[in-house]
Amino acid sequence: MSAPTAGQGKKLVFVGDSGVGKTCIIARFTRGSFDPNSPSGSAGFSNKTIEIPELNRSLALDIWDTVGQERFRALTKYFYQGAKMAILVYDITVKESFDSLKNYWYEDIKEHAEEDIVLAIAGNKADLYDKEAVPEDEAREFAKDIGAIFKLTSAQNNSGIDELFNDLAIKYLDPNLEINFSDNQKQEHKKEEEVQQNNTIKLDKKDVSKENEKQNNKKSCC
Repeated sequence: MSAPTAGQGKKLVFVGDSGVGKTCIIARFTRGSFDPNSPSGSAGFSNKTIEIPELNRSLALDIWDTVGQERFRALTKYFYQGAKMAILVYDITVKESFDSLKNYWYEDIKEHAEEDIVLAIAGNKADLYDKEAVPEDEAREFAKDIGAIFKLTSAQNNSGIDELFNDLAIKYLDPNLEINFSDNQKQEHKKEEEVQQNNTIKLDKKDVSKENEKQNNKKSCC
């Protein structure tokens, strides 16, 4: 693979085994589309500028896919050259894709990419969670060990995609800023908010009923 032409944005590379959904994640993020029949690695380069409300900033990204070269382990230092961020993708239903991510793709990044590259791991096809072959805790632990962000994503359902890019951009722009909630914590936090809202609504209805009862009693006695 020849050296890519530099764009206006910060270079972000996607790596991982063929078929894990790299191209679909990129298409969902950049175009808002999902085509499971698109050829693997069909989109070599794309770009998008994202807004980051947490920092009140924007970040232009040049996103590079492996365009099928991962099947031959043919990536070279030119693919990683100048990359500021990398997203390592595995299929949560295929254990071999996670093993390959740990034992090959991460090592490949360490060998060829810049030392300060910012990393994220995407456990893709989360819509198939009932067929999970890679324990989520194991993947999270590996991400923690290498200092990477971890997200469960589904290009098909468009879940976790924007959060993946947003959190990666935050870590790149402000490495010292803590990202407070993991995926599970966010879900639990949302559930707590829903419970609180439901309790409030119930309480309000109860209070209204009592107030109406008081008013009716006043009318009947007067």
